[in-house]
Amino acid sequence: MTALGMVSQEQYELMNHDQNNTLLVLIPGLGAVATTFLAGVMAHVHHGRPMVGSITQNYKLPDTSETPDPRNFQPLSEHLGLPKLLDLAFAAWDITADNAYESAKKAKVLTPEDLEQVRAPLQEISPMPGVFISDYVRRLEPSFIKEGTSRVQWVAQLRADIQEQKKAHGTDRAVMVWCGSTERFLQPEAVHQSLEAFEEGLKQDHPAISPSQMYAYAALLEGVPMANGAPNLTLEIPALIELAKREGLPIAGKDFKTGQTFMKTLLAPGLKAKLLGAQGWFSTNILGNKDGLVLDEPENFRTKEHSKLESLHSILETERYPELYGDLHHTVRINYYPPRGDSKEGWDNIDILGWMGYPMQIKVNFLCKDSILAAPIVLDLALLLDWAHGQGWSGIQEWMSFYFKDPHSEGKALHDLMRQHQNLLSTLGAE
Repeated sequence: MTALGMVSQEQYELMNHDQNNTLLVLIPGLGAVATTFLAGVMAHVHHGRPMVGSITQNYKLPDTSETPDPRNFQPLSEHLGLPKLLDLAFAAWDITADNAYESAKKAKVLTPEDLEQVRAPLQEISPMPGVFISDYVRRLEPSFIKEGTSRVQWVAQLRADIQEQKKAHGTDRAVMVWCGSTERFLQPEAVHQSLEAFEEGLKQDHPAISPSQMYAYAALLEGVPMANGAPNLTLEIPALIELAKREGLPIAGKDFKTGQTFMKTLLAPGLKAKLLGAQGWFSTNILGNKDGLVLDEPENFRTKEHSKLESLHSILETERYPELYGDLHHTVRINYYPPRGDSKEGWDNIDILGWMGYPMQIKVNFLCKDSILAAPIVLDLALLLDWAHGQGWSGIQEWMSFYFKDPHSEGKALHDLMRQHQNLLSTLGAE
């Protein structure tokens, strides 16, 4: 994170005084996560539904006046001067032409009764054609994709889309949050190592430049901060970090921390604090939504597996405590099971060691709705990216690690959930 120092609330408002108050949220991927997020915001704006799980909407600061009243609290959103939810506007891309209401119906995350309440505003959000390369997401069949045959053409169309959406909503303020599918596993190559190499790769239509990287490149060139909600190799490549810093834009990622990894980063620090040993951690999931279908492809699962495996060794400090965690066997499985839809179920078996090396076990069975847990993350990231941009910060925002399974970092990434939470609040001046 490049920080120019925390600006005051008065300075922040002045910086945005001559702009429309609208914050445009750009979303690649109008699927289950995106439509659940949109429906929730609209249900709150029109019907007062609670924004459970959102730190920006729920966290409260104690009264710090000269005569503090313990019954008085200041909402974090007010403390930071974040946009009101009524001032958010939305645009999306997808590889099907379904509007947000139609897509939400197919996702079957929310009840028909809840969707009916926000049917009209959801129907107003129709996607723009998406960029699609079948080699990156083999299990999906697109029906609504951008014309053209080269990466240069697709980037130009994405930039034009962003420009048109800003104009249509009368605002220069925009953020992008990737809610699209997991792409196949991709190792960094020479084309990713500098902005010059990346731009030459675009001209040469280099196959290692993925769709998510094209969205990110287009967004950054158009002055739009971005967060990556999938485990794809995207914003962490040196080329895009270089571009973000050049353009003075914050970036964050990757892979929304929702279900099993959330529980893992909550439990593992407790075992570490007690210095109980661990021999193994076996994690398996079943889910039946589009995410499960995509992850049924081995190369796409490999991308997700890499993201999920990162946390434990970092939290447990296996190099520091080899006698407790050096032989840890960590396994992650995801199984596509259509009957469950978005209702993911995760099982964890943790083999731990106690006094004198005696073995014990912990079993966790977490039944959750993946998109219900991801939706508030989308909201927080959108609002906080805009806030960070207003602070004059650019490059990787490590303080946003709380929201991600595999957080970006310019050094050693932090995975401990509570330490991430403390870092988040400290950065926001909300401790």
